[in-house]
Amino acid sequence: RMSVESLYCDGITAKQPGSSASWAELLRAMALSNDVSSNSNDRTLGDPTEVALFEAANREGARKSDLERDYPRIGEIPFDSDRKRMTTFHRNPTGGVISFTKGAVESVLERSIRERSGENNAILDSTTLLQSAEEMASNGLRVIAFAVRYWPDVPSPLTVETAESELQFLGLAGIGDPVREEVRDAVAMCKKAGITPIMITGDHPLTARAVGKSLGILTDSDEVVTGREISAMSSNSLVERARTARVYARVAPEQKLNIVRALQSHGHIVAMTGDGVNDAPALKQAEIGVAMGIAGTGVAKEASAMILLDDNFASIVRAVREGRRIYDNLRRFVRYAITTNASEVWIMFFAPLLGLPIPLLPFQILWVNLITDGLPGLALAAEPEETHLMTRPPRPPNESVFAHGLGFHSLWVGILMAALVLGVQAVAIRRGSSHWQTMVLSVMAFSQLAHALAIRSERESLFKQGMFSNKPLVGAITLTIVLQLAVIYLHAANSLFNTLPLTLMELGMTVMVSGVIFFAVEGEKLLKRRRNVA
Repeated sequence: RMSVESLYCDGITAKQPGSSASWAELLRAMALSNDVSSNSNDRTLGDPTEVALFEAANREGARKSDLERDYPRIGEIPFDSDRKRMTTFHRNPTGGVISFTKGAVESVLERSIRERSGENNAILDSTTLLQSAEEMASNGLRVIAFAVRYWPDVPSPLTVETAESELQFLGLAGIGDPVREEVRDAVAMCKKAGITPIMITGDHPLTARAVGKSLGILTDSDEVVTGREISAMSSNSLVERARTARVYARVAPEQKLNIVRALQSHGHIVAMTGDGVNDAPALKQAEIGVAMGIAGTGVAKEASAMILLDDNFASIVRAVREGRRIYDNLRRFVRYAITTNASEVWIMFFAPLLGLPIPLLPFQILWVNLITDGLPGLALAAEPEETHLMTRPPRPPNESVFAHGLGFHSLWVGILMAALVLGVQAVAIRRGSSHWQTMVLSVMAFSQLAHALAIRSERESLFKQGMFSNKPLVGAITLTIVLQLAVIYLHAANSLFNTLPLTLMELGMTVMVSGVIFFAVEGEKLLKRRRNVA
């Protein structure tokens, strides 16, 4: 929430205004030169910068609602990002017209011919005023300058050149825009995650430097690139400068678009935030345009891919974290589904080639697909994030979902699973067991459950993760085991699924053989960790 923390007038910088006519005129300008309004609930509505000025003036007794009766607005020249000023015209109760101009310090100073100081007009001391403004800016304050001019009537024609000339400089207001504490942590997390935060602002370079350093975006050795410098650069120079620039100040809207394009020329995926109408081209150009949901204009929201409902940068980082978790869980599901279904294909394909009878009946295959494949597969989507989730670099945008060995894993584990099932079938048939088909069904089911436990992480061991860190998966596996035992030992299920009750030794054999899958996948993860360390 922005608030006025410092004021300059009459050659004095202070937190509280003085009692001279110049201080009163400055407060009047702060109260009237804005478009702030109040709704039926007495809630102040308007641009955050203008709300801060309005509230500061109101606290000192310069109430807009009272002043507007004596100084009704009769004209306005809206703010423009190129000239960085706005001007309002009001009837003067003593006769004639009075105009208030506010905007960037350099912009207002260049249109001022003298300074209103005390009861007299003094020669404009630009050097001293700029030093005062820079002192405020170096403390991270957004500095707004004010000027006044008296007219016999509204100038005609009402042009910028006419209206904003020969101004009397009134003073400065330093507005504090405190950084939310969670944003510093969010910026630090971005850097760990391989995301480069870049700040683009229309504020004074010293303000941008102070804020950039407080957030950890800028270091002491980094330079702030200004809009004036960008204007003097060629396209190639800006592309080269974008390699290292992290903070841009006094930037015009069209320059934001050029910065986005310069970053994209280096192969970066750019997420751009913005709220104004002029931000729309840059939001549209970026791969991910993010509009402010509270302060954002309709045009900015329309041009964006996403709308940030709380206008908080930290929410973007939380979305990145959640997106990575969802993508990881998608890969887990794909890994599980392809591996288990591939094993069924291998089993049904190789059994006749090896001279074995068809291992599973159609209804048994349907059971495996619905229960053993389905429940644990869905529960893998609830897997919590891994510890290294936000310390790894972003994945390349053209990277396949089968990257990092997922395809190879599905191949060899599917073949191993099929080999175990066919091995149990062959041994059981050779021993003359009439339970061989039930054993095949059980190994098929239990080995898939073992696989679900093992692939909860692509690198970390289940023993490090903890068995109960994904409670939905534990519940799904428990339920699946109970259902599978029911298929084996309930008489009604035996008739339906063509199964027979297994002896304790046969059941133990199926569980032990199924466990091979778990330890094989854990071994694969161990090799990955060792290769990474080496």
